Amino acid sequence: MFTGVKVFTATRAKDREDLGETVTQWLRDNPRIRPVDKVVTQSSDREFHCLTITVFYVEEKS
Repeated sequence: MFTGVKVFTATRAKDREDLGETVTQWLRDNPRIRPVDKVVTQSSDREFHCLTITVFYVEEKS
């Protein structure tokens, strides 16, 4: 069971390379968040490549 969802997405090459660090920093900045699942999705067409990381989480009470 989860209480929230956070979606991270990037289309530019540099942003895709940094996406994992973006997720890690968000988790550091939100210590009450406990991830319970994730989905990594890649989609592309002739010109664009998109990477998406979807994090399902529970926000623990303080």
